Amino acid sequence: MAEQNKQKPQEKKEKADNTDKISKMNKTRKEQEQSKSKPRGRGRDRAYRAEQNKQETLEEWKPKTELGRKVKQKEILDFDQILDHSWAIREPEITDSLLELENELLLIGQSKGKFGGGARRVFRQTQKKTQEGNKPKFSTIAVVGDRNGHVGIGMGKAVETVPAREKAIRKAKPNTFKIRRGCGSWQCGCGTPHSIPFSVKGKCSSVEIKLIPAPKGTGLCCEKEIAKILSLAGIKDIWTKTRGQTKNKVNFIYACEKALKKLAKTKVQPEHYKQLAIADGSIEQAETEEKQESQKQEESKQKEKQGKKEVE
Repeated sequence: MAEQNKQKPQEKKEKADNTDKISKMNKTRKEQEQSKSKPRGRGRDRAYRAEQNKQETLEEWKPKTELGRKVKQKEILDFDQILDHSWAIREPEITDSLLELENELLLIGQSKGKFGGGARRVFRQTQKKTQEGNKPKFSTIAVVGDRNGHVGIGMGKAVETVPAREKAIRKAKPNTFKIRRGCGSWQCGCGTPHSIPFSVKGKCSSVEIKLIPAPKGTGLCCEKEIAKILSLAGIKDIWTKTRGQTKNKVNFIYACEKALKKLAKTKVQPEHYKQLAIADGSIEQAETEEKQESQKQEESKQKEKQGKKEVE
C-alpha cells in the first residue's frame, strides 16, 4: 500500500509536467504564427511600426493647401512635377505620400565631460543666462532622402530633445530637392549615373567643400556626416576637398547642401547629357540595367572586331 501511495504523487507530477510542456508548445506556435506576419529584429520592428504610423497619418491627413488637396486626390503623382513648377511645399505629408523617404540624424553636438567633452552626439546644447538661472536649448539636424536623387535637410530647436528631433524631421521633408547625377570621371566612362557629372563647390561661412566625380567602385571618400547626406541622395562614388573650420558641423552640412543644389542649377548643353550620363531626379532601375546591358554588348562587339583585325 505504501509503495502505491508513493507512485501516485509521482504520476501526478509527470502529468502536470506534460500539460505544462503542451501549453508551452501551443504558446510558441501562436507566437511563431504572429511573427510570420511581422518582420523580425528590433530594427525591422521599428521600420514596420513606422510604416504603420505613416499610413495612419496619411489617412487622417486633412490638407490645408491647394497643393496638398491635389496630392491627396491623386491629381499629382510625380514629385518632380512639383519641383519643376517650383510650387511651395507647406506640408510634410506631401513628400510622404509621393516619395518613400528614409530619415537620419546627424552628429552635430558633443557630450559634456572633462577637457572639452566626450563623444559626438545628435543634439547640440546651448544655454541662455537669465536671473532665474540657465535655460538650456537643444538643436538637431535631420536628413531625409529616397536614395534615388532626392534629399532634404532640416534643423529643429526646442527646450527638450524629443520635440527638437521631430521638428527637424518635419522641416526636412518640405525642403527636399532633386539633384543631378552622372558619370563625370575621365577614368570611368561607364555610362551609369553613380556619381556626379562635374565638380561643384559650396560655401557656408569659412567652410568650403568641393565635390569631385569619382570612378565606379571608389565609394564615398568624405567625412562621415557628409557621407550620410550623399548616400541618402543616391550618390555612390565621390571625392571631396574641404577648407576652413570643418569642425563646425552645422556650417559644413549647409555647405554640402549648397553644393548639391548647384548641380541642378548649372546649365548643361544637350550634347553632354549622353556623354556624362546625366540624370535629373529619380531613375528607374530597369533603365540603368538596360544601359549596362547595351554597354556590355557594344564592348563585346568592339572586342570581336579587334580580334578579327589582328587575325587578318
